[in-house]
Amino acid sequence: MNRWRSQVAEWLKLQFPVSWETFSASLNEPVPNHLKKWWWCIGGIPAYLFIVLVATGLALTFYYVPDPERAYDSVSRITHEVPFGWWIRSLHRWSATLMIISVVLHVFRVYFTGSYRRPRELTWLFGAGTLFVVLGFAFTGYSLVYEQLSYWAATVGANMTSAVPLVGESLARFIRGGEQIGADTLTRFFVFHVGIFPALLTVLLVLHIVQIRLHGITELHFKDETPGESQHFRFFPDHVITELIIGVGLMVVLSAFAVIFPPELGERANPLVTPAHIKPEWYFYFTFRWLKLTSLGIALLCMGVAGVLFVFWPFVDKILGKLSRRDLSIPIGIIAVLTVIVLTVWEAVAY
Repeated sequence: MNRWRSQVAEWLKLQFPVSWETFSASLNEPVPNHLKKWWWCIGGIPAYLFIVLVATGLALTFYYVPDPERAYDSVSRITHEVPFGWWIRSLHRWSATLMIISVVLHVFRVYFTGSYRRPRELTWLFGAGTLFVVLGFAFTGYSLVYEQLSYWAATVGANMTSAVPLVGESLARFIRGGEQIGADTLTRFFVFHVGIFPALLTVLLVLHIVQIRLHGITELHFKDETPGESQHFRFFPDHVITELIIGVGLMVVLSAFAVIFPPELGERANPLVTPAHIKPEWYFYFTFRWLKLTSLGIALLCMGVAGVLFVFWPFVDKILGKLSRRDLSIPIGIIAVLTVIVLTVWEAVAY
């Protein structure tokens, strides 16, 4: 038996010529003590949800038809006829919702703890890119249902794109695949949703994780720490067990939401009838409310400037640090978050 095990071990070493001692040491890399608390481990949740989204999305593609004449019927069939189709669709929908929430919460945590500062500027850039790709995921997925509200939300999105200076009309025409929403639009959204965005998100997540591994996690210290207590703990098995518990808990919550609040299916898309109240999904409420409060040009200008500042905030923060002795990042962040919350709630309760 021992001889057989040694032969297998030798064969594995021959097939995978890596230093297992180095690999084992990397698994035992010290982890900052504050990560013992689960609420500091939100960054791993999007990775869990991405796996669920890929698995459920693949299952849905077996039945979904990206054609204006058949898209709605295929979603209806998934929801009402395919065995467990409603559950798979519900898991996919709630995974997308929770992924947006978890990415936003992770961005808040990184921002308000200053974890984006040197040498972690690239980590922030990859994380910001992840947020925008996730929102693109959500927008295209919502539009694929091809119900009345999703059709008109896509129309509003294309019209907003056309107002972008210089390249707006070309971008809008590319998104629509022509002068209006139709078969080519649905094909483009489907390609982005199942091909381009998953590839982009995979690359960004890998780069983000690589940056974290290279620079480590920002160490946070609190007043309630016990004097003399170790500031680190083992990655394996301690932190791995924490992440597994979070993953199991997340799946319980996700399954509960999927069963208790399954997604509904609205009226079939009708290009000739504009709904009385057009609203996007909740994660775009703040942009929709801002669009109503201002003109299209001003709204796009403000959102464009805000997006650029958000992506390049580590460098903007560095400039502000040279201009002022006070740390302006916290008050600016509070104002930005409150603005988004107020606009979102306002749009949610408005008719």
